[in-house]
Amino acid sequence: MQILKAFLAGAVLSLGFSSQAFAQAQPPMALPSFADLVEKHGPAVVNIRTEARAQRTQIPGLSEDDPMFEFFRRFMPPDQRGAPRGREDRNGKGGPRSPLRPFGLGSGFMISADGYIVTNAHVIENAEEIYVRFTDKREMKAKVIGADKRSDVALVKVEATNLPFLKLGDSSATRVGEWVVAIGSPFGFTSSVTAGILSAKSRDLPADSTASDAVPFLQTDVAVNPGNSGGPLFNLRGEVIGINSQIFSRTGSYAGISFAIPIDYASNVIEQLRKSGKVTRGRIGVAIQSVTRDLADSLGLARTDGAAVGTVEEDSPAAKAGVEVGDVILKLDGKTVDSSADLSRTVRAVRPGQKITLSVWRAGKMRDLVVTVGEFKDEEATRTTAARGKKEAAKPGRLGLAVSEVSAEQRKALKIQGGVAVEAVDGASLAAGVQPGDVILRVNNSDIKDLKGYNDTLAKLDPKKPVALLIRDENGTRFVTLKAEE
Repeated sequence: MQILKAFLAGAVLSLGFSSQAFAQAQPPMALPSFADLVEKHGPAVVNIRTEARAQRTQIPGLSEDDPMFEFFRRFMPPDQRGAPRGREDRNGKGGPRSPLRPFGLGSGFMISADGYIVTNAHVIENAEEIYVRFTDKREMKAKVIGADKRSDVALVKVEATNLPFLKLGDSSATRVGEWVVAIGSPFGFTSSVTAGILSAKSRDLPADSTASDAVPFLQTDVAVNPGNSGGPLFNLRGEVIGINSQIFSRTGSYAGISFAIPIDYASNVIEQLRKSGKVTRGRIGVAIQSVTRDLADSLGLARTDGAAVGTVEEDSPAAKAGVEVGDVILKLDGKTVDSSADLSRTVRAVRPGQKITLSVWRAGKMRDLVVTVGEFKDEEATRTTAARGKKEAAKPGRLGLAVSEVSAEQRKALKIQGGVAVEAVDGASLAAGVQPGDVILRVNNSDIKDLKGYNDTLAKLDPKKPVALLIRDENGTRFVTLKAEE
């Protein structure tokens, strides 16, 4: 027992000594103070509130002045309330319009002394009146200069002069791990300051986020809540490096992850809104996907950079320049294309009519193509639906696929010349998403013209390397990678 006590005492002393030595070797890092930054730049951050004309709700037997009206409006099922009331009174006759009511709250920041204010597009969406409140308690009515839903950036203006404004920084120069500061109005609490670190850069968010464009978001752990949207994200020099825009949460409130639109990306949008009230984007007319490791191996690429072309729109700038389905775009004007999202946002930032050079990988060789960029428009692409004819089930063979010649009906519907039609799927091909009715246009770098060409190509495959199938269906063209041995 004495021996155990002595051992434990020695262990404790030993640990204490080690901890003390470590503390002496590693002096504590002093945390920064944000007070000077907030005092100097806080007055240029504003609270934005909006009003909209709410649709009146009719509660039979009650006027809107009745104390029970609000209770029933909130809790009575909509189908029992009666008809909505807008411009008509209860007798169906013309009446006054519904009054303007509070609609939304957000934040913004001034970028010029004459009243230009940046915020998020979703903050002012559907608003009929916009009011800006300053830190000195003044409130002014603002007008919309322009709002761009794809980037979620908006520009409004108040009629004033000699206003404090912020300097826009360089978000590309920021480093992951640096301190960042946010000022905004979470839940309406104006001029609230929160801080954290830059957690990551160039985050791509799902398409259903408020910004539908390929925005390379800054990720932080700064506490951001409803009402912070549109406010600035600062570096420690007091420069704006981002526009606080979104949070990742299951509850609707801050959960440790927030996202800001990089100011480098937003600056182009802001400048266009300021000049013309709208944003013009470039397009080349291709549908693309990122290059996976298996796809890169199957196409003979050493790296996973680039964007694989799945579809080339007819008569598009890309088609006219000679871009083909199956090409992998590796560089744009000599700059490496990191991913499909990187290519999308780079092309959209190009002025329509400008020429760009695409360096593409095709059939094991590099080639340069000059493309005259067209104008991007928010229009739904029309798709041609291929009829999937009912055939007798075939037994899947190599790659887990049973294929046949493409019918004349499929060729016409999908606008293709060659390929083989998939009749049955099993194993890895099924797991990869290949379906009966799909058409295989290419295997690795070999175009497939018919069933014989398909079988000859499969016979030459290296069983140790992945296989890239270029597949066409009614939704477009895509690459799928499989193992040749399967």
